[in-house]
Amino acid sequence: MRFRNGIFIITEENNCPFYNVGEEMEVTEGALKMPAGKTTCLVLAKDIIDLTTEDVAYEKLHQGTSEKTKFECGGCTGIIRFEFKKEKGFATLQMNLLAAAERKEKIKEVAQYAVTLRAITLFSALSDDDLLDLSTLLEFEDYDWGFPIAQKGDPGLKLYVIISGKVEVVDDDGVVLAEMGTGDVFGEMSLLSGGPVTTTIQAAQPCKIATLSQKNFRHVLNRYPALQIFFYKLLVSRITKINEQRAEELSSGMVGQLSDISAVELCQMINSNQKTGHLKIETNDTSGRILFHEGEVVKADFGYNQGKEAFYEVLGLTDGRFKFVQGLTSNDRKLPVIGGFMAMLMEGMKRLDDLRH
Repeated sequence: MRFRNGIFIITEENNCPFYNVGEEMEVTEGALKMPAGKTTCLVLAKDIIDLTTEDVAYEKLHQGTSEKTKFECGGCTGIIRFEFKKEKGFATLQMNLLAAAERKEKIKEVAQYAVTLRAITLFSALSDDDLLDLSTLLEFEDYDWGFPIAQKGDPGLKLYVIISGKVEVVDDDGVVLAEMGTGDVFGEMSLLSGGPVTTTIQAAQPCKIATLSQKNFRHVLNRYPALQIFFYKLLVSRITKINEQRAEELSSGMVGQLSDISAVELCQMINSNQKTGHLKIETNDTSGRILFHEGEVVKADFGYNQGKEAFYEVLGLTDGRFKFVQGLTSNDRKLPVIGGFMAMLMEGMKRLDDLRH
């Protein structure tokens, strides 16, 4: 089978879970090269393979001028449109030089913050090459004193890394709850949980912030496993701190609504406090329970699901009532753990992210 060479550029994007406008796909002598560091979408790959094997004009003549043909991917949860850019061999050197120039400028921008980035715990586990690749995905923004960087209730669309300066966490009345400085990270809870921003954060002094978009954040987590561990530990720390005031309530039992505390936070709180007991869940049409022994899940059922699948389903609930009751029967205490809590929590959150995108 013969494949035509070609380079295609993404011109439009609407909720595509993988790619951004401006990224390129290249077919060279039967080999398909997708954007660097990105997951390969088989739907898009098949469309490009079909395109390069069919007798379809990459460009068409219209009123004496050459006009690019618009192509569209088959679609999944999102959709992209792309067009032919240049043939391989005609402008490859030109494009490589252009790409190299753009990368050089980006690296130059990143280089001035290299020492700061390397000192940040988030990036400490990465090699120099990986840090450089990841850093080129960052956007650097300056904020004046008092500027609201992230506001409570807004959708969580970015990860923020403080390069210089300080920010304040404020409540609805403008009271300062906490401060963060160089090297601190925020915005990750909304990106990991899919929920809105939970607190307003404003600049306490002129500061520079590096941001990573939601889409690039997902790619980074997939590409660098060390960062998955970092963000899990950070998530555990943040949720534990947020729920310290609720921990005492678990001693005598706790009731509430999942609209007030998410199922992810609730289960994490029980695990981090190493509690033993029943977590009973009721929605309008389904009920179930999760049994914890010293913070680990030993049994779960919800509706028709049991075990891990029941646990994952509960993590995705946004409405319903819950009640935690201390204690297990002697037989329940002998039940084996159905899976490592950390691994199950990360898998459950990944499934939620996949469903949203």
